[in-house]
Amino acid sequence: MIALTLAEIAAITGGQVVGADSAAGAAITVDGPVEYDSRAPMPGGLFVAFEGEKVDGHDFAAAAVARGAAAVLGTRETGRPGVVVKDQLEALGKLAHEVVGRLPGLTVVGLTGSSGKTTTKDYIGQLLARLGDTVAPAGSPNNELGFPCTVLKAGPDTRYLVLEMGARGIGHIAYLTGIAAPRIGLVLNIGAAHIGEFGSMEGTARAKGELVESLPADGVALLNADDPLVAAMAARTRARVVTFGEDPGASVRAEQVTLDGRGRAAYTLVTEAGRAPVQLRVTGRHQVSNTLAAAAVALECGLPVADVAAALAEVGVRSSRRMDVVERADGVTLIDDSYNANPSSTAAALRALAAMGERGRTIAVLGYMAELGDQEVAGHEEVGRLAAELGVHRLVAVAEAQPVLDGARAVPEWTGEPIAAGDQAAAIAAVTGDLRPGDVVLVKGSRYRTWEVADALRAGAAAGEVSP
Repeated sequence: MIALTLAEIAAITGGQVVGADSAAGAAITVDGPVEYDSRAPMPGGLFVAFEGEKVDGHDFAAAAVARGAAAVLGTRETGRPGVVVKDQLEALGKLAHEVVGRLPGLTVVGLTGSSGKTTTKDYIGQLLARLGDTVAPAGSPNNELGFPCTVLKAGPDTRYLVLEMGARGIGHIAYLTGIAAPRIGLVLNIGAAHIGEFGSMEGTARAKGELVESLPADGVALLNADDPLVAAMAARTRARVVTFGEDPGASVRAEQVTLDGRGRAAYTLVTEAGRAPVQLRVTGRHQVSNTLAAAAVALECGLPVADVAAALAEVGVRSSRRMDVVERADGVTLIDDSYNANPSSTAAALRALAAMGERGRTIAVLGYMAELGDQEVAGHEEVGRLAAELGVHRLVAVAEAQPVLDGARAVPEWTGEPIAAGDQAAAIAAVTGDLRPGDVVLVKGSRYRTWEVADALRAGAAAGEVSP
C-alpha cells in the first residue's frame, strides 16, 4: 500500500486515531500490507479487526502488531495504535478508493463472468507483468472484502491493477466499480452459476453488465463474441467495444484450434495488428476463450501480437485447485478442479477429461454444485448427461450430487459405471481401489470438501510432476 499516516487514514475513513498519544499516533505511518488474518506477516501494515461469529479480531490485535502491523483498523480500541471506524468494510472501500485516486499512472482492469474469472485473471497478470509492475494476486478476492484488499496492494510503482469482480446480486459490481473504476472492462461469459440468486441467465447478465456500464468514454469494453448475452452488452456502454472469441467477426480471435493428447490447445491468434501461432501448456478446450480474453487485455495495453503469443505459451494457473494437472508416478493423471463448480465449468472440465483419456479410463468425481436455485436438479442432471455422452468410464456422484447419476442413466448408449458415494471417504474408496496406468481422474465440486478426494489422489503422486 502507499504510505499513509494514521491521521490520513482517519480523515479518509471518517474514523478516529486511538491507542497512542494523539500527536505521535497520528504521525504513525502505514506502508505495508492490509490483512484481516492476524497470523499473516504484515510488516508496517494495517490489521483489520472484524467481529466474527466465533472469534473477535480485536482480541488478536496484539498478535498482529507482534507480526509487524503498524496499526489496527477496527470498531473499538484495542490498546494498540489504530483507527476506530463505524464499519470496517465501508472504511476499506473508502481507503481503496483514495489509494487508486493517488496513483494517476495506474491502469485498472476489471473482469467478471460466470466462470473462468480467476484463471483468466491469472493469465492477464502474467501477460501484463511483461509491460510493468502488476498486481493480480492468486485466489478469488472478488467480494466487498477481498476486492478493496486487492486494490490496497497497489503502490507507487504499480502500473497495472487486475481486479476480479464477483456478484451475488444486482448492484454488487456497481459497488465495486465505485471503489476502483476500471478503464478496461472484460466480461467472459454468462452461465448458470448463481442462477438461484439471479433467477435467470438474463438476470445474471444484468448484474455482470454493471461493469461495462461503469466504463468511461475513453475506456474499452472487451466482450465475448461467442456469448450472445455478453455480446449484447455493447449497447450498455459508452466505452469503445472490442470483441474476442472464435466468431469470425471477433476483433481478437482464434482460428484452426486443435488439441493434443493432454487436452492442451493450439491455435492461430488473429488480430487487427497481425496473427501469430499459440501453443498453450494449460489443459482444456475452454482455455482458448480464457487466453483470448487475456490476449485482448494485453493488446489493449500495448503488448505486441508476437509477444502476446509467446507469453500465452508460458502462462500457467497461479490459483490452486483450478485445472491443476498432476502426473502421478504410477501413470495415473489427476485433474484437480475442486475449488468450485457450476454447470458451465463442470462441462468444460468434463470435456478436458475426455480429451485426455485416450490411453486409459476416464473417471469423474463430481460433488454438489451450489447456488442453482430451482435449477439445482436440472443442472446436476445436465452434467451427468454430458459425462455419459462423452463416454466417461466411471462417474462418482458425491453426497447431494446424486442427480448427476440420473442424468447419466438417461443416456441409453452409456455403458459406464455409476457410483453413488455418500461422502468423501466413500468417493475416495471408489476411485483409489483399482487405479491403473493411463487412468485420468477429474475431481470437481463446489467447496463441499470435494478437495479431500483430490488430496487423497495427490498423496499418491510421490515422484509425479505438477503441471503449471
